[in-house]
Amino acid sequence: MGGARRDEEKARAKERFFSHRDDFGQWNPKNQRPELWNIYNGRKQMGEHFRVFPISNWTEMDVWNYLLEENIEIPSLYFAEKRKVVFRNNTWLPVSEFLELRPNEQVEEKMVRFRTLGDITITGGIESEADTMEKVVEEVAMARDTERGNRADDKRGETAMEDRKKQGYF
Repeated sequence: MGGARRDEEKARAKERFFSHRDDFGQWNPKNQRPELWNIYNGRKQMGEHFRVFPISNWTEMDVWNYLLEENIEIPSLYFAEKRKVVFRNNTWLPVSEFLELRPNEQVEEKMVRFRTLGDITITGGIESEADTMEKVVEEVAMARDTERGNRADDKRGETAMEDRKKQGYF
C-alpha cells in the first residue's frame, strides 16, 4: 500500500490504483493495465506483484481537507516554525548532521514548513507562516506548484522519478 497521488509528479500520473511490477520489482508504464469504471485487473504471473495506491486520484487539497475534517494529528514538520536551513538548488534544506555544507553556504533561521517528507538531505522546505491545519489548507489552495516541487532528488531531470521507479526504487 502506498500514498502516491497522480497530481504529485508526471511519473505518478501514469500510476494506477493497482500498479503492476514485474518479477524484478520494476515498474514499466507501458505494462500498466487499464482501469475502466472502477474495474481492476489483479491477475499476475508468479513473481510479479502490485503496489496499491488507494488515494491516487486525490489531490493535495483532498488530503488536507480530509486531515482537517477528521482532526488527524500529523508530524510537526508539516507546520511552519523557525528552522535552521540553507538555501540550495532553489529550496530550503534543513541543517542536520547528514547535510554537508558547501563552501559559502550560510545557515539561516527561517519560518519553514515541508509539504512532503522524505530523506532529510533532499527534502526541501518552503518559507511559510502556516502553523495550523487551517492555514496550511489556505496555503495549499493558493499554491501553483506540486508539493514535490521542493524535492532535490526530483530536480535531477525531467524523468528523475520515472527513472528511479523503473529501477525498482519505489
